[in-house]
Amino acid sequence: MDRRPHLRKIERYLFFILLIMIAGYFSWSENVAITRAFKIVSRLGMTLSAFYVHQYILKLGAISAIKLKNKPVLFFYLAYLLLGFASIMWSTDPGYSLLQWFMITESLVFSYYFVKCYLLLDTYFPGHGIKLYRTLGNACFVLLAIFLIGYFVLPDSFLRQVEGGTDFRLGGYLMNPNELGMLAGVGVSSLLFELYHKSNRGSVVLKILVVLVVLILTKSRSSLVGLMAIIYFHIRRSNHTKLKLAVYVLTFASIPVIVENLILRSGGMEDILSMTGRLPFWKALVNEGLPREPWLGFGFMRIDYNDHFESVHTYAGQMTHNTFLQVLMNLGFVGFTIVMFQVFFTVKAFLEQQGQTRLMLLGILIPVMINSMTEFGVFGETNYGILFYQILIITVVLSPPNRLTKRQNLALERRRAKTVKKGFSINV
Repeated sequence: MDRRPHLRKIERYLFFILLIMIAGYFSWSENVAITRAFKIVSRLGMTLSAFYVHQYILKLGAISAIKLKNKPVLFFYLAYLLLGFASIMWSTDPGYSLLQWFMITESLVFSYYFVKCYLLLDTYFPGHGIKLYRTLGNACFVLLAIFLIGYFVLPDSFLRQVEGGTDFRLGGYLMNPNELGMLAGVGVSSLLFELYHKSNRGSVVLKILVVLVVLILTKSRSSLVGLMAIIYFHIRRSNHTKLKLAVYVLTFASIPVIVENLILRSGGMEDILSMTGRLPFWKALVNEGLPREPWLGFGFMRIDYNDHFESVHTYAGQMTHNTFLQVLMNLGFVGFTIVMFQVFFTVKAFLEQQGQTRLMLLGILIPVMINSMTEFGVFGETNYGILFYQILIITVVLSPPNRLTKRQNLALERRRAKTVKKGFSINV
């Protein structure tokens, strides 16, 4: 019995699981009750599905044996979550803090089982061909293609009026345009790795073009910066001189279009220098809000005693539009210190990776972190940027064991005996 049908089935499962998990962060209906029900069912359902696939791989002959590496990465992230849970005791809205904490913790559980599936496949089924970047790239492509179709078919739902109705950005009520742009950046970064393989390059290029069009239609400046950084790292790695030259020429030729349509879309340089009004808001948060609760903050995902921070010097806001400032406000200097250590050890772990793995991790981290500077981010209110960050964390933390214990060897032998008739090859 050939093992390939089972592996293809696992690949399809992982793709649909990630696709629906990411889709669970969108508001697919203007009806709040429907949206909440979909979010709950999709996320919890996909976490259970990831566990199911994990168990399915175990039944094929793998054993659930792992080793932890880069332990400070996980330690400080768990410390951040532990402090967040404790902050419910002094939160200015305990119910909201608990809800946010539960959703973020649930996505961490999902990430653990999802990434562990790939680890088990790599360890016990060598040559399986199931790649995380392929799953992520295709999932992003499908979701972004829906938005591109919606741009032409249902513009009232998929476009968002900005600048007093004088401009439109792709996203509508379904998703913040900057968050959608970040998803496009992650999608391009993941799909670019497919070009390193000789097969299906035409379809991959088409997917990348679709994702790039969506990114342009979101008019997200931060996502554009992330995309340029990703392309730079890929081109730098390439030994193809003509390809490098072509990319450089295309980049310089597109600068006028980029400047006119994205960078100077409204408000001129004054709008850019104030980061679309965010700088005065950040200044007011630090000067007026932080001194009220400097050490432990207002509670997990809370930035004031009320639902919105208000100041006479800036607009009212429910979130800080900067993930690190968000931590500073909701968990104070204690939480901010924990997060800084966590990010330091995470980046350090990424840089210690080798070759294509390192480039893949950084290619996903870059758009997520750039987005974190101006939006919800990896330590903000629940969003798929957090999901991507947690996947990256688990990727650099989990590792196959150097050697199996006597009990694990016995378990592996039993499973190997059960799978011999099925024709599976088990690598130890």
